[in-house]
Amino acid sequence: MSKIYVYGDNVDTDVIIPARYLNDPSEAALASHCMEDIDPNYASSVEQGDIIVGGANFGCGSSREHAPLAIKASGAKCVIAASFARIFYRNAINIGLPIMECPEAAANIRPGDVVSVDLSSGAICDETTGKTFQAAPFPPFIENIIQSGGLMESLKARGLAK
Repeated sequence: MSKIYVYGDNVDTDVIIPARYLNDPSEAALASHCMEDIDPNYASSVEQGDIIVGGANFGCGSSREHAPLAIKASGAKCVIAASFARIFYRNAINIGLPIMECPEAAANIRPGDVVSVDLSSGAICDETTGKTFQAAPFPPFIENIIQSGGLMESLKARGLAK
């Protein structure tokens, strides 16, 4: 069963991965400090397949890719938010972190709910409440980037990068 981590509006990249931890950019190091300043228990309790739910403007702040990378490396399956800061949105796709923009889901999902997502269709089902929400699915080329593990992996698979 996936755990749900719910955060509010304007969760910035410095909260997702504090700048003081950027000297060791390894995925394991980033994951071990993910969300530390907003949720000190996140890194020690998150498990593969858990889901982060955020409010509006999730990922605002700096343009560093470390923020979505820290979330992905922590094991989170995806981030559902009311809206994403544009640079975070692009960085998440570039590193292969699934994100779903759905204000209704972000407003209604609560910690402890059991939630399933279908990234291909954009369907989000809160199995605890029985409510279903619809995020816009990504176009096939972006879905391919995410499924490949990020932009570089997608280009390598197509023979366009080494």
